[in-house]
Amino acid sequence: MTTQQIAQNVDEAVVRVRETQEALRSPSQVHRAEFAPDPQELAEQWVAKLAEWQRVAAHLTATGTDTYDTDHDGEGSTWARERDDRRAQALGAHAAYAERRQEEQDELHSEVWLSAAAGRRIRAVAERAGLTPHEVLTQLTEQVSLDEDGTLSVAPFVPGHVPGGE
Repeated sequence: MTTQQIAQNVDEAVVRVRETQEALRSPSQVHRAEFAPDPQELAEQWVAKLAEWQRVAAHLTATGTDTYDTDHDGEGSTWARERDDRRAQALGAHAAYAERRQEEQDELHSEVWLSAAAGRRIRAVAERAGLTPHEVLTQLTEQVSLDEDGTLSVAPFVPGHVPGGE
C-alpha cells in the first residue's frame, strides 16, 4: 500500500470512530435491527483499526519509505502470523465441530419391541454379562455385518467383551 492509501484509511477510520461514538450516544440505537452489529463492539473495532493504521503510517514515516510492505514491519508481520494462527485454530475447531455433528447425524436412535421370549433371552444375557439389555442390543447391532447377497449376520461374540481389549 502506498502512503496515500494508508492516509485515506487513517482518515476513514477517524470518521468511522467518530460515527460509531456518536451512535453509542444516540438514543435511536436502543432499537437496532435484529442482525445489526453491536454498536459498542463496532466502535471498539474502529478504534483498533484507527490505531493500527496510525501505527502503519508512523512506520512508513520512520522508515522513510513510500509503500508499506509487511515483510519489513516486524510488528505487523507478528500480528499477521498471530491472526493467521488464530484463523487456522478457528477453522480446525469448526472442522472438528462439523465432524462431531456429522457423527451425531449418522447415529441411529431407535426403540425396539421384542417378543416376550426374545426379551427374556436378552435380559438373561445382559444379567450374565453385567450389562443392561440396552447395552447388549447396542453391542449386538455393532457386530452386524452385511454380506454381498444382502444377508445380515452376526458372528458369535461375548457381550461385554471387547475384542482386542484387555
